[in-house]
Amino acid sequence: MTETMAMEALAAHPEYVSIAGIDGLSLDLRYAGSDNFVGRDLYGGTACALLHRRAAGKLAAAARELRRRLPGHRLRIFDALRPGRVQRVLWEIVKDTPQRIYVADPARGSIHSFGMAVDLSIEDGEGRELDMGTGFDDFTELAQPQREAEMRAAGRLSEAQLANRLLLRGCMEAAGFRAIATEWWHFEADDRDWVRAHMRLIE
Repeated sequence: MTETMAMEALAAHPEYVSIAGIDGLSLDLRYAGSDNFVGRDLYGGTACALLHRRAAGKLAAAARELRRRLPGHRLRIFDALRPGRVQRVLWEIVKDTPQRIYVADPARGSIHSFGMAVDLSIEDGEGRELDMGTGFDDFTELAQPQREAEMRAAGRLSEAQLANRLLLRGCMEAAGFRAIATEWWHFEADDRDWVRAHMRLIE
């Protein structure tokens, strides 16, 4: 059984850190407001940008890599540590729909709930998000990295949009993150099976 820890206990726990102070980041926590596919604030008073320190260190490295490639650009963070109780709300909404492939079953544990995944994009020096072809949490085939070649050939994804996705993936992978096949914005800081077997799930 996966060990769990309450979200409220993290403030005093040395393994979990705020990413708000990392240079080169911009916070746009979508589930802390209504600009998300649910249309309401799911975090309330628990809204905070936390990650396990292993993931936070890699995120700082990714931000440095982006600045090296494109000075003045920043990583825009949509979500970081997501408590299991919030994951269950998301799952209840999509579990009986085709969109369930985009939301991890809380019975297995989302990697977000271990503080080891981050959802993000890139913004330029003026604070404008780079065009990735879809927005965050766009639950369509156009958002899927595994379909990019097909979408590009069909003219549904432009050369510039694909280049922006590749820039994001390049920076994240250079820092040790892993991309997934279905969401261009989602990255995991370690192997998901290892995370589920060895780390605490945050409730």
